Amino acid sequence: MADHDLGLGHDLRVMSRRRVLGMIGAAGVAAAAAGCAAATDSGVATDTSADSATPAAAPQETAGPYPGDGSNGPNVLIESGVVRSDITTSFGPYSGVAQGVPMTITLNLRDLTKSAAGAGMAVYVWHCDREGRYSLYSEGVTDQNYLRGVQVADDTGTVRFTSIFPACYAGRWPHLHFEVYDSLTTAVAGDKARLTSQIALPQDACESVFAADSGYSASIKNISDVSLSSDHVFGDGWDAELATVTGTPTTTMVLSLTVGVAEKSQNTQSGNDSPGSPPPGGPAGSPPPGGPAPR
Repeated sequence: MADHDLGLGHDLRVMSRRRVLGMIGAAGVAAAAAGCAAATDSGVATDTSADSATPAAAPQETAGPYPGDGSNGPNVLIESGVVRSDITTSFGPYSGVAQGVPMTITLNLRDLTKSAAGAGMAVYVWHCDREGRYSLYSEGVTDQNYLRGVQVADDTGTVRFTSIFPACYAGRWPHLHFEVYDSLTTAVAGDKARLTSQIALPQDACESVFAADSGYSASIKNISDVSLSSDHVFGDGWDAELATVTGTPTTTMVLSLTVGVAEKSQNTQSGNDSPGSPPPGGPAGSPPPGGPAPR
């Protein structure tokens, strides 16, 4: 945690070292992450790795009302310590650990404008906790900033995070949010992301996690009331957004997805851009006074 007090200049300088360390074993992980996900309405992914060299462009999606990127209240992207692979803990002035089933996240970025790996791109990932709450916004966790973090893609276009499996809160299919920036510099400078999108989780993986850990008890009921096709974000198609998830709740769930990143001007909005109302028992926070309206 000592690095969190050294400033963003330090974070930027150490990135080259982190990228080198992150490349250890990258070939094996990238191969596992290469498959684009296809699915039935149940959210069961099928491996289409043969098409991974030219994945479909990930659709532009709403960031929702709790992005923490400065567009709607707090901005963790300017905080020292946000560049990290383990996002289970809070950082900087906050302390706390998100409880839940462990999960690793591996995203393989493909720059569709170059037909090449998205090396050097920065990815900001955030998602809700086991109770369906978003740090910095939701009641009970406004003094936490866990489950938020940034990584820079290595030469294979790969980023990795250590996290926990998110809940299913009322009205939404289980998901993660992410933003892709051309570089770490543009991310921390407050520039608009090149891509803002979401990741859907397969139904079988969700149900196995929710049944294994009593902390997800509300998710069992919530997921029975929603489907990928009824979800306001994924309802118009999710092939480019449905992750492959392996592993077990007693060990670690392993998420992988290949993300096609188009030119910013070519990103097309998918689904309903409205974030909707905070679900009962889930995120209940609102923007700070004077902050912009949710998007």
